[in-house]
Amino acid sequence: MTDSYLNLANGTLKPVFKKLGLPQPAILRRYRPGAPLTVGPVLVVADDASAADADAVAKTLSGWDLDVRRSPETADGERFGAVVLVLTGAETPAAVSAPVLTVAGTLRRLAGNGRVVTISRAVGDGDAPVLAATRGGVEGLVRSLGKELRGGSTSNGIQLTHDAAVDSASAEATLRFFLSAKSAYVDGQLLPVGPSGTTDSTAVDWEHPLAGKVAVVTGAARGIGAAIARTMARDGAKVVVIDVPPAGESLAAVANEIGGVALQLDITADDAADKILAAAKPLGGLDILVHNAGITRDKLLANMTADKWDPVIAVNLTAQLRINERLLAAGVEGLRIVSLASTTGLAGNRGQTNYGYTKAGVIANAAAGAPVLAAVGGTTNAVAPGWIETEMTAKVPALTRTVARRMPSLGQGGLPVDIAEAICFLASDPAAGINGQTLRVCGQHMVGK
Repeated sequence: MTDSYLNLANGTLKPVFKKLGLPQPAILRRYRPGAPLTVGPVLVVADDASAADADAVAKTLSGWDLDVRRSPETADGERFGAVVLVLTGAETPAAVSAPVLTVAGTLRRLAGNGRVVTISRAVGDGDAPVLAATRGGVEGLVRSLGKELRGGSTSNGIQLTHDAAVDSASAEATLRFFLSAKSAYVDGQLLPVGPSGTTDSTAVDWEHPLAGKVAVVTGAARGIGAAIARTMARDGAKVVVIDVPPAGESLAAVANEIGGVALQLDITADDAADKILAAAKPLGGLDILVHNAGITRDKLLANMTADKWDPVIAVNLTAQLRINERLLAAGVEGLRIVSLASTTGLAGNRGQTNYGYTKAGVIANAAAGAPVLAAVGGTTNAVAPGWIETEMTAKVPALTRTVARRMPSLGQGGLPVDIAEAICFLASDPAAGINGQTLRVCGQHMVGK
């Protein structure tokens, strides 16, 4: 769906928009194979207690062939592609002041589609009040800055948990994701990252991080599901695409496009898990499962009936629970599950009590299932899209659609590929330290808890 306002604001009428003080959402930089990771030099800033971790971060960035600066004065007027603020050792609010103000002095030199990424430690059980306040305050900093940045730039944060090292594989992979164009529509988010076991990020093929993996994507005949399948294939995975029989023609087209396998299947069937395993087995077994299939049957609760409530629960939630349980019972190990949630599951939405129930359930299931998957070497996470330009949202009345696009900090809707990029990141081996989390891909349309 074309966003005419976005195109006009970046076209011949751009000076008029600026003169009138109208919102000017930027054209977002999205991933292209072979393109530079950032749009300019990367500045690394830290408080004194975090200096050693900042050195480790700078070493990682240099290993990615980035131009790393440790002082803003060394850039000679250049615009920074990113600023990384390391606060892992800060223990008092006063310690945060100097590095934050250093970052403040660089923001007018941040390039369009630039990145600000914080690396800090999550508030832990037993933290003293002062330490908890110091660490917890980073969240307000990141989210507020996200609302200030312009030109397609974003602000996100990594929260290290359980003594995870700043140069662990998952911390490095998350930093790379936030710096890259793959996170174009992720803004104002803080992602908890734990230890990542023995995964060595130096051995990762960043162009094909899913090479050798077998992935199953449900609801893959069109829209977000098709984008996920395409992106997983691009990243090296062998993909089984699933959808209901009435979508068979579109499903076959997606499978043919990516060299995948099409499986027509009603995921609510009792034997759905068995058929999924059977389809994946010839390709080498099941490594990644993406629960994307979902339906809506919108009605105010006062007008809700069983034929509107029950199918939504069955497809969006019960089917996922049953499939996960049976795959684990079948002995599938090392499985990476990523489920589609929604900001509706966080904030609710008028006329969507059934849908909101299921998406909140998906988020809760990811959190509760984390230790279960960890016990067999796997992970389970969720992605919560905001306003995404799909066939479904194209049917929303024009005025409502226009308002929804302008509400995020990035001033526009996302694309299906934005969801796909986040899912592929969470499904990759370097992201093993991320488990039980929900990542919003909403352009910082911060609604709900």
